[in-house]
Amino acid sequence: MSFEGAKYYMKGVLRFFIFMKRVVNIWAAIVLMVSVSCSGSNQNSEINTSAIAKQDIICKLSNTMIITIGDTQLKATLADNSSAEALKKVLAKRTISIKMRDYANMEKVGFLKRFLPKNDEPITTKPGDLILYHGCMLVIYYAPNSYNFTRLGKIDNITSERLMELLGKGKVKVTLSLEE
Repeated sequence: MSFEGAKYYMKGVLRFFIFMKRVVNIWAAIVLMVSVSCSGSNQNSEINTSAIAKQDIICKLSNTMIITIGDTQLKATLADNSSAEALKKVLAKRTISIKMRDYANMEKVGFLKRFLPKNDEPITTKPGDLILYHGCMLVIYYAPNSYNFTRLGKIDNITSERLMELLGKGKVKVTLSLEE
């Protein structure tokens, strides 16, 4: 191989390594963005006193959630699990509005626009059950269903008929907030 041939070959190798460095940087950025957006917090951060103080505040948050459908406000008691605690943490900062739709003539389902930890277990739902599905969808049941779900809570003192009347047919907007 001549000097010119070797020089041409080395330029190609150099271009390839520069290209690969860019590809690795792009993938690293994508992985970082996905992990941050899905986790909702930096789980690798060190525990410090402010983190402990924040945890104390979360523990003192109300265990009652307000679900607003139109002009009607319903109270729901939140479950005792990490999923409900994560939801309380989000609701302590702001309300969440969810566009929900009918599914299978037994539930309304809508995206939370964030992932919460899952605590799936075999559950047979009842009217008023609030379920986390796939870690990112809120489901309000008005008829029974059996599956592995994560329970977020239950709407207090509600019948299937009243819930169906409030939720209506088709799409509905539901707003979630914590009771003060």
